[in-house]
Amino acid sequence: MIAARSSRRYHRWLVGVLAMVLTVLLAPAGMARAAEPLPVPIPPENAASGKGSSASAADRDFVIKVRLAGLWEIPAGNMAVEKSENPEIVKIGRTISQQHVVLDKLDIAVAKKLGIALPNQPNSDQQGWLNEMKNAPSPEVFDQIYIDRLRAAHGKIFPAIATIRASTRNDAVRKLAQQTNQFVMTHMTLLEGSGIVDYGALPTAAAPAENGPVPVDAAMLAAAGSGGVPGVNTSVILLVLAGALVAGVITTMRIFRTR
Repeated sequence: MIAARSSRRYHRWLVGVLAMVLTVLLAPAGMARAAEPLPVPIPPENAASGKGSSASAADRDFVIKVRLAGLWEIPAGNMAVEKSENPEIVKIGRTISQQHVVLDKLDIAVAKKLGIALPNQPNSDQQGWLNEMKNAPSPEVFDQIYIDRLRAAHGKIFPAIATIRASTRNDAVRKLAQQTNQFVMTHMTLLEGSGIVDYGALPTAAAPAENGPVPVDAAMLAAAGSGGVPGVNTSVILLVLAGALVAGVITTMRIFRTR
């Protein structure tokens, strides 16, 4: 009698464990992946030369523009800390200013490596934006100018970064473009988090060229959406694993009955 009760308890325990394991196995794989932070890889050096090609005119222009961004956004952020009465704007200004100090050092190192002469003063447009902020009649007006000017500037350089990242032949510039992209994405998100961005004042994107639709590989598109690999169905794999587990549990139960 005791042995029979023990056997039933053991069977119920096995069924419970089986149900729990099946739940984990059959849960959507995408949900698990969504909880994992995406890695931020560093572009590898050119495999052929180890250094990559010399900097092009576009590369040099990009390195100069990164420097110019820091030359006005660092003092603009410092002004936000001093002039704003909104704790959120103060925090945004301090963060962007500090991060541009880091990016500026990365940019200077690349410029030195490639022999690029960098400016030491903001350009006329940037100086004009700084003057607007300096002469703002109230903290509220300052906040609006600061957020809108920086958000517009980040939106303007964003596609330029993508172009350099995708097309440069130089390893140092490629790495700088990727690093700059991460900073710019962070800054755009911080600025938009203020809740006062005037999106209606931002320039609109150019109309797409009428060259017809771009061919899309349906299998690759489906794989990208599911996180899988073309030709391999993740659900089928999980079901096979679940079936193997069930078979193992049944075998264990049969062995237990024979004892």
